[in-house]
Amino acid sequence: MASLAARTREAVRERPFLHDGLRAGVINYTAAARYLDVDGEIEAVATALRRYADEFDDPPPIGADARVSMESGVGRIQREDAGDSESLLSVAGDCFASGSGSLTAILTVGDVDPGLLARVLGRLALESVEIEAAGMAGDSLVVIVGRRAGVDALRAVESVVEA
Repeated sequence: MASLAARTREAVRERPFLHDGLRAGVINYTAAARYLDVDGEIEAVATALRRYADEFDDPPPIGADARVSMESGVGRIQREDAGDSESLLSVAGDCFASGSGSLTAILTVGDVDPGLLARVLGRLALESVEIEAAGMAGDSLVVIVGRRAGVDALRAVESVVEA
């Protein structure tokens, strides 16, 4: 059987929000130990959490050095039909391209990474913005939403980038 520390770390890895909270230094260790329900004394689990949190480097910066913009008239098309359209996002056989529909793209260009994408998706979920598609590559991140959600999505993404 794995040690209490190993079981505690595994339980945290299964709950990314706790991992993020530990890394940010905003978790009540005793409350988290109760929540995790790892076999062992609550105080021993809390101590394991403290030790785990002590191993993290400084938390990564929340904001990003990036520019956020909005583009309307985006639509879903088949890749073979893309032709001269400017493709914004392509997944499997679907492409999302400019000038071909009623969706809106929120584009973020600059210092982007998977962590920023995760924070953007989390913020949009909190704002109850339904996402059609999302992805990133290189220095670009794109989120596709319905036209009516465009302004709310833009504000949400800007708030994450500027934080």
